[in-house]
Amino acid sequence: MTTVPPLVFVVDDDPSVRKSLTRLIGSAGHAVEAFASAREFLARERYPGPGCLVLDVRMPGLTGLDLQEALAGAGRRMSIVFVTGHGDVPMSVKAMKGGAVDFLTKPVDEKDLMAAIQRCVARDMRDRGAEARVTEIRERVQMLTPRETEVFALVVTGMLNKQIAFDLGISEKTVKVHRARVMEKMRAGSVAELVRLADRVGVIVPKS
Repeated sequence: MTTVPPLVFVVDDDPSVRKSLTRLIGSAGHAVEAFASAREFLARERYPGPGCLVLDVRMPGLTGLDLQEALAGAGRRMSIVFVTGHGDVPMSVKAMKGGAVDFLTKPVDEKDLMAAIQRCVARDMRDRGAEARVTEIRERVQMLTPRETEVFALVVTGMLNKQIAFDLGISEKTVKVHRARVMEKMRAGSVAELVRLADRVGVIVPKS
């Protein structure tokens, strides 16, 4: 599987700031792209790999906070480091509540910015890994038959085979067969592990 390298995006309406940030981030070994406005960034094709958005707060048209909300509303999870020359407490609180990694004031300290970008990229990679794990578990669940899904959902509640058999109106022997198949398809070595997998994806008993 091809690994897509991290990419840092800079969005700032000030040409000189864009240029200096791009040079600084690039000199640290990061791939970087710069944009003059939030709308210009939104028009870019969605990047498939991990990244970090270094975002100015106050810009003409869509502000940095507007862009943060737009990305969240579109389901585009993005790790963001805000930079601003006119920050205030309510603004920084709103940004952080929206999931920003950091909120820095201009002129930005180079070490603080690079440390924030590192945290930003690391969190994005961690989040993507968790999402990939959930997707993988869901794919395993899709391999289960409707009856196996029912057995799966009841096993993780702690019900015994004979209780599941009574609940589903099948024999205990049949439950054992389905249970073994569930464990195999879900690649679970124990009921405890099966419970953890179910918690990650929210398994629900289908309506009969």
